[in-house]
Amino acid sequence: MFQKQLTFFVFIGIIITKERKKKMKFVHMADLHLDTPFTSLNEVEGLGEKRRLEQRKVVKEIVEYIQKEDIPYFFIAGDLYEEGYARESTISYINGLFQTIPNTKIYITPGNHDPYLKNSFYQTYPWSPNVHIFTEKLEKIEEPECSIYGFGFNDFYRFQNPISELKLEHPEKINICITHGSLEGGTEDRQYNPMTKGELKRIGFDYVALGHIHKTNYGEEENQTIFYPGSTIALGFDELGEHGILVGDITKTKKQIQFIRMDPKQYVELPIDISKDTSKEEVIEHIQSVSLEPQNLYKIVLVGTRNFEINILELLKQIEVENIIKIKNKTKIQYNLETLQTENTLKGIFVRKVLEQKANYSEEYIQNVIEIGLDALTGRKE
Repeated sequence: MFQKQLTFFVFIGIIITKERKKKMKFVHMADLHLDTPFTSLNEVEGLGEKRRLEQRKVVKEIVEYIQKEDIPYFFIAGDLYEEGYARESTISYINGLFQTIPNTKIYITPGNHDPYLKNSFYQTYPWSPNVHIFTEKLEKIEEPECSIYGFGFNDFYRFQNPISELKLEHPEKINICITHGSLEGGTEDRQYNPMTKGELKRIGFDYVALGHIHKTNYGEEENQTIFYPGSTIALGFDELGEHGILVGDITKTKKQIQFIRMDPKQYVELPIDISKDTSKEEVIEHIQSVSLEPQNLYKIVLVGTRNFEINILELLKQIEVENIIKIKNKTKIQYNLETLQTENTLKGIFVRKVLEQKANYSEEYIQNVIEIGLDALTGRKE
């Protein structure tokens, strides 16, 4: 009886061990762009440098998360740093962080902003032993839980990828692909390692860890296998919303993917209608009266109509709100066209000539032409 029980428990133990080997946990990040100059923030003194310090801080927090959760794999899918701007001190800092998680295997695929160049840090810096950096050649690494395929950029452009004819050697294992590139992109994106969902799904990867697109596609479809985490922290006002990393806990048949926000700041575009404001002073007071989240960075977009001129640069200087970084003027000037077209002035002649074409164009088109023309004649500044 005892022998049968022992055999049973050994059998169960073997099954559990096999199942554990089929399971893997990882963190997937991309597009951190360490030491990027943050040119969009240069109008505010010191803000770019502060943002670069926040980049370093977020790497530390990710590594601390990995350490706390005992995560064995860390995928960095390109553009970790900004080639031409990255300092050795920055590389030394993040490599020091990698050394604090020696039991985590770190896989990096170079992107178009940090390609595997001859004199790049990827080739010249002595990285921690737990860091593996892919080159432009497709490489397969066998791990107990999975097979990991990876390749990256060796230049600032890559027009073809090497996976179109790939067949998985061990389809029964969890198969991961790590790379940096454009998915289903347009003509311009074809120079950045173009791929299609069709070919990636045909190959049969269980998880494709991508970088390059700065907005996450997490949760876009059911049974999703192809993921962009988005940029780790937002780099400008073209990257609105939350930014962070993806955490995976997957088996061959089940995937648990979680988005974790890492960037405490958000870039926010805030429209403000100034149609009821009658002067520049009222516009300033209107903007300063709006309640803003102190940790966020704001771009104010002025909308509506106005009957006075606005100088955006002067307006920005007079706004006493530190986290308003930019102001964009999208208002329309209120013109009395009936009066203007009777004037014997350049503006009057222009309006008459445009209105003569009303039968040939839409009302919206005519209004836009008049707006642009009168703005130019008025010397409107933005």
